[in-house]
Amino acid sequence: MSAQYLTAARNAVTQASLVCRVVQKNLEQVKAVTKDDKSPVTVADFAAQAVVAHILTEQLGEVILVGEEESKSLREDETLLAATLAAVQEVWPEADETSMLTAIDVGRGDTHHNGYWTLDPVDGTKGFLRNQQYAVALAYIERGEPTVAALGCPNLPMDFGSSMDTPDPKGCIYLSLRGDGVSEAPANDPKAHPRGIKRLDHPKGEPIRVCASVESGHSNVDDTDRILAHIGESSRPIRLDSQAKYAVVARGQADAYLRLPTKKGYVERIWDHAAGALVAVEAGCFVTDIHGNPLDFSHGRGLEKNKGVVCAPPRVHGLLIRAIRDLGIGKA
Repeated sequence: MSAQYLTAARNAVTQASLVCRVVQKNLEQVKAVTKDDKSPVTVADFAAQAVVAHILTEQLGEVILVGEEESKSLREDETLLAATLAAVQEVWPEADETSMLTAIDVGRGDTHHNGYWTLDPVDGTKGFLRNQQYAVALAYIERGEPTVAALGCPNLPMDFGSSMDTPDPKGCIYLSLRGDGVSEAPANDPKAHPRGIKRLDHPKGEPIRVCASVESGHSNVDDTDRILAHIGESSRPIRLDSQAKYAVVARGQADAYLRLPTKKGYVERIWDHAAGALVAVEAGCFVTDIHGNPLDFSHGRGLEKNKGVVCAPPRVHGLLIRAIRDLGIGKA
């Protein structure tokens, strides 16, 4: 069953990534039609969720999907509805308004099941609008743990030497089953043979490359600097948006992804971490909260029992957790 789920997830995320690429390439055209600078990402969100739900149900039958979107606002805006349908029809040509809206609302599932899918159709809104990095993140959660992941990074180059500031023509997709490792393939070709990747531990004495959000509001930058200073390390961060950061650490291009709390009481959402966390763990990284506790996906839509996120290979993860403890970060 897991292999069947992974195949369906790959197909769904590949097609949703294609739709997102089409919308992103036509940002100005969509803005002009909808009269709203943020409408392109809204179109991509709705369209990607519709495509993922359609493919999962087509290949697996009835599914439980916990997504970010529901069709209510789309039903109330004819212009946005038409733009979304046009995007969906790029990969699902027989879709009409009714079938598309029904597919979007498949994502209204809840977490009170032993197993369910969770989706962030466009993770990294500002990266998408800047024509830079974002992700289509789909995971299957079983008894509180992610067990299947398809993480589409449509603009992320496989070549470490290429710039992350411009869209790559192929992109990447990361595929993982719990206990069976992780593989990487081009995001634009569902038939491409994936290759396995494995993260080596970080060698002592080498600089620690931190993978950081472009938006400083997503994590406490000052605390990150304090942590690196405490362990005697500093380096220029690799900046990009979305769960693509998990992939960049998993494949060895960066050595840590830190998401440190910026305000008291903030709760991370499951769809923002489930796919990326499984990819990183299966590549050989540790993924915990800032206190070293495993991420707990058994409390509904939020990571209620966790505070922040630390993703890194074993040696670096240990250094970071000890530094966080020594500095008293996150105790309040």
